[in-house]
Amino acid sequence: MATAPNPVPPLASATNGNPSRPVSGSSGSRRVAPASSRTGKTPRSRAGAVWVGICIAAVVLVALIVFMLQNTQEVLVSFLGMEGSVPLAVALLIAGVGVGVVALVIGTVRITQLRRRVHHPDRAGRGA
Repeated sequence: MATAPNPVPPLASATNGNPSRPVSGSSGSRRVAPASSRTGKTPRSRAGAVWVGICIAAVVLVALIVFMLQNTQEVLVSFLGMEGSVPLAVALLIAGVGVGVVALVIGTVRITQLRRRVHHPDRAGRGA
């Protein structure tokens, strides 16, 4: 009479760190515990950061629209010998965009300088 081969013991779930170790105890089916029983915060992700950024940008955009709708009175603007009459909100928006462009140019120049120093450390002492 042939004997039945030894039954393979069930494996532990992969969440307890050693998936190849057999479960101790009986060979019956066991209830699997949830992967994480901690009640802590979920890890932050790039998608979550982008979502928060989009929400903040939407709130700022709504505030900008309200600002522009409330400041429609005409003002006289002079720049480099030119004069014109524009709504106050438009004048301030153009000034703000101009400041943003200047900041982007200065930041781009600085980032380029830092990247050159990282890629060419032997030239770090030269130049301005």
